[in-house]
Amino acid sequence: MDLKTKIYLVNQENEKFMGIGVVWLLEEVKKHSSLRAAANELGISYSKAYSMMNVLENSLGKVILVRRRGGYDRQGAYLTEFGEQFLEAYKAFHKEIKEITRNPYEKFNKDLNSLLDCYDKEGNKL
Repeated sequence: MDLKTKIYLVNQENEKFMGIGVVWLLEEVKKHSSLRAAANELGISYSKAYSMMNVLENSLGKVILVRRRGGYDRQGAYLTEFGEQFLEAYKAFHKEIKEITRNPYEKFNKDLNSLLDCYDKEGNKL
């Protein structure tokens, strides 16, 4: 048994706008300089990726991703300076939250194992 945590931010409308999926998308955009290529790499549609970026930017009120359109030379996307800083801050926050939950989980797991040792398969005290 292990602990898995899901952490995401919600806006005023209680709509998710930032979580690990957005982190992965932004990291792929950085790698490929393309929202379309990032979406393909993650196995999501371009329209889903585009929507995720719009929800993120609208929720924060800042541009995260500069999208270039047009001919081959102008296609692509890149993170704004704010986008880069936001991504790094969120990743640090996410890592810290996961580390904070580790100790309470280890205590719970120890307590659970002690409890399991006191009962048989039918749930009767030994």
